Amino acid sequence: MTGYRYKAILAYDGTDFAGFQVQKNARTVQGELEKTLSKLSKGESIRVHGSGRTDAGVHAKGQVIHFDFPFYIEPDGMQKALNASTTKEITFTLVELTDDAFHSRYMAKGKMYKYTVDNNRFRDPFLRHFSCHHRYPMAIKPIEEALPYLTGTHDFTSFASTHGETAHNVRTIYHVDVTHDEELNKWTFTFVGNGFLYNMIRILMGTLLEVADGRRPASDIPLILKAKDREAAGKTSAPEGLCMEKVYYDVTDIPGYTNNGGA
Repeated sequence: MTGYRYKAILAYDGTDFAGFQVQKNARTVQGELEKTLSKLSKGESIRVHGSGRTDAGVHAKGQVIHFDFPFYIEPDGMQKALNASTTKEITFTLVELTDDAFHSRYMAKGKMYKYTVDNNRFRDPFLRHFSCHHRYPMAIKPIEEALPYLTGTHDFTSFASTHGETAHNVRTIYHVDVTHDEELNKWTFTFVGNGFLYNMIRILMGTLLEVADGRRPASDIPLILKAKDREAAGKTSAPEGLCMEKVYYDVTDIPGYTNNGGA
C-alpha cells in the first residue's frame, strides 16, 4: 500500500484485551486499531505494525506502532481523530509522519518494562488491574543482591516460556532496579534490555518474588541462568503487573547501555 507512513505512541489498559496481536475471535489492541483506521480511511484495510507484542492483561504506556495511510491527514488531526474514534482503553500520546523506511519493530534498539507488585496482606482494589498481588512479606535487601546477576548478556532459556518461537535465547539486560513505596506497600521493578523473550519478565518476577519473600536465596539466580532449564526458575507471575513503558530507537537513550553490551 502506498501513501503516508505514520508513527504513533500509545498507552492502553490491557485488562480486557486478549493481547496486542490480532487473533481470530478475540478482542485485541491491534484489531481495535485496524478497525478504527479502516473507518478513518473510508473502508480501506490498514495494517498496524507494533514494536512488540503484549500478552492478555498486559498494559502499555509507550507502545510504538506504524501504519501506512492512503491519504494525508496532518498529524495533530490524525491524533485527535484516532483518540475520538477508538475505545477509551487506548490513548494516542503522539502521532507524527515518518520516513517510509521506519519500522516500529525492526528498528527498535531497546525496551523498558515495569512490573508492579501490591504487597499488602489484602489486595488493594484500586491496584488490582495494574499490579500483581503478593501477600507474603517482601524484603528489599535480597532483591538488591539478586538484580545485579541479571544485568549483562546471558542465555535466558531458564526464564523463557517453552512456547516461545525465537531461534536463540540470548538477550542483554542493560539496567534493572526496584523501588518500594512504603505508604502503599507497592513495589516497582524496572527492566531495560535489547529485547525480551516470551514471558521472560513475568518468569523473572516469579523468581524474584521467591527471593524477596525468602523462599530462595539471591545466589540462586546465576545457578538458574546456568541451568538453561525452565523448571529451574520460578512460576510465571500475573500479567496485570506488567507494563511496556518505553521503546528506544537510539542506543544513546538507553539507560545503562554500553558498547560492549554490559550494564
